[in-house]
Amino acid sequence: MTDTIPALAGLTTLRVGGRPAEFVAPADEQSLVEEARRLWSSSEPWAILAGGSNTVAPDEGFDGAVLHVATRGVERLDAPDGEVRLRVQAGEPWDDVVRLAVENGWAGIEALSGIPGSTGAVPVQNVGAYGQEVAGALLAVDVLDADTLEVRRLAASDLGLGYRTSIFKRGYEALITAVELRLAASGTDSSALGSPVAYAQLAAALDVPLGTRVPLADARACVLALRRSKGMVLDPADPDSTSAGSFFTNPIVTESFARGLPDDAPRWPLGDEQPDDGPILVKLSAAWLIEHAGIRRGFALPGSRAAVSGKHTLAITNRGGASAEEVLQLASFIQARVSADFAINLQPEPVILSNAR
Repeated sequence: MTDTIPALAGLTTLRVGGRPAEFVAPADEQSLVEEARRLWSSSEPWAILAGGSNTVAPDEGFDGAVLHVATRGVERLDAPDGEVRLRVQAGEPWDDVVRLAVENGWAGIEALSGIPGSTGAVPVQNVGAYGQEVAGALLAVDVLDADTLEVRRLAASDLGLGYRTSIFKRGYEALITAVELRLAASGTDSSALGSPVAYAQLAAALDVPLGTRVPLADARACVLALRRSKGMVLDPADPDSTSAGSFFTNPIVTESFARGLPDDAPRWPLGDEQPDDGPILVKLSAAWLIEHAGIRRGFALPGSRAAVSGKHTLAITNRGGASAEEVLQLASFIQARVSADFAINLQPEPVILSNAR
């Protein structure tokens, strides 16, 4: 291993992880495709890393090649009147795209402000926040298929998008090289009105009724303030922001199971995500389950440098020098407490790299 290969701790927001055996950072989309084909055609273990905001890397490093997706660029495409279509390179920082949209009066992703990571990673788990999901603006993705090694264009309708999931989370191996977005041309600058406010907490912070359209700049500023209050905007001065964001997804259970929980346990209908057949499903609050299993904000295992965020129960933070092992030990402890108290198995949201064969 050479010292010229960067440690993964420096490329992830959780700041854990050793050096990989090989590190490749292509400069453009064509080179990205060529390097991925080379790696996938070999017997070498590989992993894809982009913004590193949703990754827990092993302390000992990764025994294979890490393909760093850092290709950047935004291209405006032809679109019908009233629409704006953008083709965004996979390595473009997502919040830069949101800021660009807001500044130009393009609505549809303003509530997704402040989310760290790259644009190519956003469709993988159908990123959502404050009443918006990327599914609402996603038109298509360009991918390199790991089986055929061919570049394909997949429409959003082909991606199986749901709550924090997609075909990429359910076994389809591919590298997203670019993302195409469809936004509403609401005006020419950030004073243009955004999409109707669809999340109660955001509406309350803006002091408007649900369904109100507010200036894009106001929506973005309010979302950023809410995220900062939870340590969810990267800030070197805020140790609570040294995390992988929400570490667990909100569980989805049957309505009959949810009836066995305490009356004050939050639950929400799935709406359009409700399956056509089978039992009625509802979404629970992972944060509520964690807190009512006795895990408080700031909680840490004895001697550990990993801790639950002091602002947001769903985040596990690196308080300085924490190891990946400490992070995963805390995650396992939280899962065990919630399972023991509520018979619910919380599922981690970040990708956890492993050298297991």
